[in-house]
Amino acid sequence: MTIIDNGVYVDGIRVASPTSLDQTYEAIAEYGGMAWIGLFRPDAAEMASLADEFSLHELAVEDAIKAHQRPKLERYNDVLFTVLRPARYLDEEEAVQFGELHIFTGKNFVITIRHAETPGLASTRSRLEADPQLLAQGPEAVLYAIMDQVVDDYLPVASGLQVDIDEIEDQLFAGDPNVSRRIYQLSREVIHFQRAIHPLLDTLSKLKAGFEKYNVNVELQRYLRDVQDHVESLTAKADSFRQLLQNALTVDGTLTANRQNEASALQNEQVKKISSWAAILFAPSFVAGVYGMNFRNMPELDWPWGYPFAIGLMLMVGAVMYTIFKKKTWL
Repeated sequence: MTIIDNGVYVDGIRVASPTSLDQTYEAIAEYGGMAWIGLFRPDAAEMASLADEFSLHELAVEDAIKAHQRPKLERYNDVLFTVLRPARYLDEEEAVQFGELHIFTGKNFVITIRHAETPGLASTRSRLEADPQLLAQGPEAVLYAIMDQVVDDYLPVASGLQVDIDEIEDQLFAGDPNVSRRIYQLSREVIHFQRAIHPLLDTLSKLKAGFEKYNVNVELQRYLRDVQDHVESLTAKADSFRQLLQNALTVDGTLTANRQNEASALQNEQVKKISSWAAILFAPSFVAGVYGMNFRNMPELDWPWGYPFAIGLMLMVGAVMYTIFKKKTWL
């Protein structure tokens, strides 16, 4: 059985805690009120039982079983099907972990389906149970409270990403060779974060559009508007993260190109020096090679000053070439 927590509420007070779906159906028939069924990766048989009892649409049930859905809000007659992507920041790994949460809300029931170990909804349930007046507002109060928790949990994620991006700026100018890979990793996390947040704006707009039609309590309306304010703020922040990382990648490319140009310039200087000394040493080698050919008819060989002349010629040519290269700043 995949039931995590299960309760039946009358006027905001928990009157039963069934341990099975069948017991839940019996408790609803006995007490009335609202059932809040919390499940973790239910199988097809369990979803079929819930669909029969609460008239859940087959397409929504299929999505709930398969998971891997984008955040969205869909209405099937009197049942709302909401998909959220909770997230949390892992300090040790410096990464963002995303979950998936499906919520069915009807006239007298809320079904929450988790597809990840964390985050849980125990704190949300405890907070609502501590405020019976709010919980008495029914399934809408539960839905809005869950959305509020999910959005609040995004705040530490945004803070963690902000710290990581600040560190990227330090790494950029420190010449860290791994900074490019880190920028790509952060960009991927920010994109996933945006995909979790951006659809919430449409979800909240759809909920607001139904305020008057479904006579949503005024206090709940204020509650949802507060959630919407947080989402808009987070959306703007996530968009700025994306832009910052794009700028960081551009700066990294520029700095890498500059470092390559500096290395190339240094290499060219080294080549100049080597070439200069090779040319200077070539002149004496040439003179020595000419007079080392041992031909008989070479007048300089019989000249008493031939040897000093050859040495002087070598030194003079070397000195002239050294002076020329020095003026050209090759040496």
